[in-house]
Amino acid sequence: MTERTTSPALLRPTRRTFLRTSAAAAGLAGTVPLLGAKPARAQQKRGGLIRSAKGHGNTSDTLDPATWTNGFTVALTYGMNGFLTKVGVDGSLEPDVAESWEASPDAKTWRFTIRPGMTFHSGRPVTVDDVIASVNYHRGENSKSVAKPLVAPIVDIRKDGEGVVAFDLETGSADFPFVFTDYHMAILPSDGAGSIDWRSGDGCGAYRLVEFDPGVIARFERFEDDWNQDRGFFDAVEMLSIVDLNARTTALVSGDVDVIDKLDLKTVALLGRNPGIQIHSIAGPQYYSFAARADTSPLDDVNVRLALKHAINREELVEKILFGHGTVGKDQPIGPSYRFHDPDIAQTPYDPDKAKFYLKEAGLDGLNVQLSAADAAFPGAVDAAVLYQNSAAAAGITLDVKRVPNDGYWSDVWLKAPFCAVYWGGRPTEDQIFTTAYESGAAWNDSKWSNARFDELLVTARAELDEAKRREMYSEMQQIVSTDGGTVLPMFANFVFATGSRVVHGDMASNFDQDGERWMERWSLAD
Repeated sequence: MTERTTSPALLRPTRRTFLRTSAAAAGLAGTVPLLGAKPARAQQKRGGLIRSAKGHGNTSDTLDPATWTNGFTVALTYGMNGFLTKVGVDGSLEPDVAESWEASPDAKTWRFTIRPGMTFHSGRPVTVDDVIASVNYHRGENSKSVAKPLVAPIVDIRKDGEGVVAFDLETGSADFPFVFTDYHMAILPSDGAGSIDWRSGDGCGAYRLVEFDPGVIARFERFEDDWNQDRGFFDAVEMLSIVDLNARTTALVSGDVDVIDKLDLKTVALLGRNPGIQIHSIAGPQYYSFAARADTSPLDDVNVRLALKHAINREELVEKILFGHGTVGKDQPIGPSYRFHDPDIAQTPYDPDKAKFYLKEAGLDGLNVQLSAADAAFPGAVDAAVLYQNSAAAAGITLDVKRVPNDGYWSDVWLKAPFCAVYWGGRPTEDQIFTTAYESGAAWNDSKWSNARFDELLVTARAELDEAKRREMYSEMQQIVSTDGGTVLPMFANFVFATGSRVVHGDMASNFDQDGERWMERWSLAD
């Protein structure tokens, strides 16, 4: 059996040659056998149709992996597409399109062996050329992909023998294989002209897409020739976009659907009294926040941002918005579920007097700013904005809460409004969430914040193989984001969703909503 890559102790190189995936490898070699030790899962049986109602989805959604932004498209791609690697139920890295991987001692070159005999749903073989085209789609000066920062460290991709693809990096990256678990990094067919064919919907995952009506529904059928016959138990899947909370809940209670996400936490206890419904509340990296654009006056003044951070009553939001299904946040995204979480980062207390002090430091007697929100941002986002408005008033801050439509929130409001409500599902590593949402110039840096020291540490920590040194750097980055960043992050929210009595599941992943959004391949139906 080969070593896992998730243990920090295994990240120290032991040879000057490539580490091989064998029991003797004590370095960065990273394949995990499919049937290796995992949390136990319930007995799975094939058959049946499952219907899921998602509180996500826009009419502007497409099959273009560069553009996916919401939980509907995340579940869609994890159901129909293959990825080089994936996150397992226990948080470890698992093989998928790549059956094994290995790294040079300095972690600057990584080689992935592609699984032989794997095909797309069309019957076309999955090749190294498809992998190279799929990764390159997110690279390059003209790429519009939100995953572009994740693959920016790659300086070259090349074939390196039969069925092997090699990646040369600008600097070492101890967590590099985790990059390919990101939901944008699907392996799609090459179009033969240097790009990929995403329009056909031809994937290599457990399910074949048979219909996609953006903002309405996606239908799937089990791919009978899937390489892994220990997943994909449903005959068919229907995933509906039902953003309206009441309609989504009613559909579950009536039995029209088998699973819903983004529950109304005010009534979740009552819903759980229904003998045919099971409530799941799983702690993970998800957080609810308010993004203040640090490139927009007066939010470009760190004193104004600190005033906003001291003007929010975090405990009240956890109590009245999360109803206990979460914990207080410290204005930075690395919570207790992360390996390098620093519990000693100071809490930003609700302190109207301190908020007034920072406003004076900014040369202001008061502050008036518009806060955009919709429940599409997160369940209770509008109520949270109103609570924020009330607590901020004591600090001389007037928040003009603007309720905007759910449809189009992620295309028309997020990344555009100066101050708006946001949710993040988190990422499996510190490097991924920081690179995606906080690095200067990143497409999804929703506060448009920039800090030279943070950027320097981000690159250095990525290449550092000494765990103690990495921990120190990630701690400093957490502190910088907390005190200087443009994200007001009051709470980490549990993933809370509900399933009907027919749904069979085992232990569930906590890296993303609904079993890591891999419920299609992991769950089944009772007789």
